[in-house]
Amino acid sequence: MLLSEQAYKKIDREIAKFPEDQRQSAVMAALAIAQDEHGWLSPELMQEVGDYLRMPAIAVQEVATFYAMYVLKPIGRHKVTICSNLPCALSGGERAAQHLKDRLGIDYRETTADGEFTLMEGECMGACGDAPVMLVNNKRMCSWMSNEKIDALLEELKK
Repeated sequence: MLLSEQAYKKIDREIAKFPEDQRQSAVMAALAIAQDEHGWLSPELMQEVGDYLRMPAIAVQEVATFYAMYVLKPIGRHKVTICSNLPCALSGGERAAQHLKDRLGIDYRETTADGEFTLMEGECMGACGDAPVMLVNNKRMCSWMSNEKIDALLEELKK
């Protein structure tokens, strides 16, 4: 088993939100739990999630490949996604992205040599008025990201 007992308890809480014959409805939450524990979703991990939810591994993979929050290969400890849609781009997003690229020494879809950061380009995050917007590890939204705020965030994440 690849997942810990604690991960299975979390998945069980998600399954309990649905009728017994609909346990596959917890697939998105189960994938998030598995990814939180392992950092990414290997084929074996998706198979384990599928087996537990009583659904084919290919159906789990279809979900994992459709949504941008799931990672299907190893990445850095911190995934930083910057919104590149037009409102963010026009409101400092391109500047923020260039600052991140310069500070980290990587481009989009690359990981720093020390394995700390992966930089991703993202679609609208629903906070256009807060541009430029970044999402850290799929969970933390960062708004109005000046170069100073970006530098402070990178230092905080390194700790």
